Amino acid sequence: MLVPKAKVALSTASVYPENTAAAFEIAGRLGYDGVEVMVWTDPVSQDIEALRRLSDYHQVPILAVHAPCLLITQRVWGTDPWQKLERARSAAEKLGASTVVVHPPFRWQRQYAREFVQGVWRMADETDVRFAVENMYPWRYRDREVAAYAPDWDPTTEDYRHFTIDLSHVSTSRADALAMLDRMGDRLGHVHLADGSGSAKDEHLIPGRGNQPCAELLERLARNSFDGHVVLEVNTRRAPGPVEREADLAEALAFTRLNLAAAPATPPAGPPGGSDRISDSVSDGRS
Repeated sequence: MLVPKAKVALSTASVYPENTAAAFEIAGRLGYDGVEVMVWTDPVSQDIEALRRLSDYHQVPILAVHAPCLLITQRVWGTDPWQKLERARSAAEKLGASTVVVHPPFRWQRQYAREFVQGVWRMADETDVRFAVENMYPWRYRDREVAAYAPDWDPTTEDYRHFTIDLSHVSTSRADALAMLDRMGDRLGHVHLADGSGSAKDEHLIPGRGNQPCAELLERLARNSFDGHVVLEVNTRRAPGPVEREADLAEALAFTRLNLAAAPATPPAGPPGGSDRISDSVSDGRS
């Protein structure tokens, strides 16, 4: 069985409306390999020392930092988008995280969007931390699509060193997940695992509850010896309470560990009868 070195982490966003501290506790109790910190309005998510204490107390490593790129986090760590990335990089370096996840700019961030591709390369050259640019999706209103991201919601149209593939975003964009995986190739550095049903809403379903090829994608990662992180970034807001939320996150972890493996390639079959003429002749002393 082929099992890659990839670690399976829990995004702190997956426990919302519970907080960042709860994510560390749940990740430790369920046996996740670590967490990805979503930097957002929770003050703890912005506080490096508080995050370090949580990591040490629960013995849960911080594997990735998600820069504050959401609409709701436009004023978190200031309003300068480059400053946000610099602070995310600094946080990752201080906390021992190997990856910073970043979204493409919003289209109205014109100067940032014009400089984004070159700027991400520059920042990546200054650190060992991976800057993994995440696929997004077109916004939809009734039958209309709105291009909300620039240079593109699909980062594979540009030259980045590393990518994050998010399967819920693939679903919302109605793209082909495995084709996107192929385009990313060996530049795939990070995975946000979730499911979706093709809705215009970004669903972030528990893997296996939608129509995305979550299991097949995980098997491909195993076959390709993927060495990044697989992060469960799922929506548990509809869980009736903490017990049901934890059950959902346990199910997501079990699904991922079960499918993040692949059978080794089957060796070519020998001649009919199960014997090999050369080996037979050797055993007979004829060579």
